[in-house]
Amino acid sequence: MRVSDLPGVRSRRAGVPGFTLPEVLMALFIMMLLFGGIITTYIQASYRAEWSGFSLAAQAAAIQQLEAAKSAVWDPTGTTLKDEISQLTNATSVLLDLPVTGTNTVYATNYPTIRLIQNGSYSNYLVRIDTVWPFRWRNQTVYFTNTVACYYAPD
Repeated sequence: MRVSDLPGVRSRRAGVPGFTLPEVLMALFIMMLLFGGIITTYIQASYRAEWSGFSLAAQAAAIQQLEAAKSAVWDPTGTTLKDEISQLTNATSVLLDLPVTGTNTVYATNYPTIRLIQNGSYSNYLVRIDTVWPFRWRNQTVYFTNTVACYYAPD
């Protein structure tokens, strides 16, 4: 005969409160929602960080070509462009300065525009660089453009 079978003796488990099946399922559902939100936020943050890296690398490529135009020899009369400036007007493909392992290199294209602007007796040049770069977003390639522009005048 067991002690719990005796009259007046209660089992230890009889008065212990516990979770019911609906309470356990509701707790699991709330945890799934919480962790799903955390994982989704982490993935979105990593996409945005990657996009920021690509954008900064494209901006650096545009500024690099703008600085090449700045350091070129300008015609002091302001009527024609020297050969060195003429070479800057061609579209060029540049490798973005991103971490590379293996074959994951990313190329962008710089489209320079050099325009002569007459200002009375002075001639100024507007140098504009448009850098177009690709970004993979939700299984498709989306193209973005960074633009840098500056005015130059002879000394």
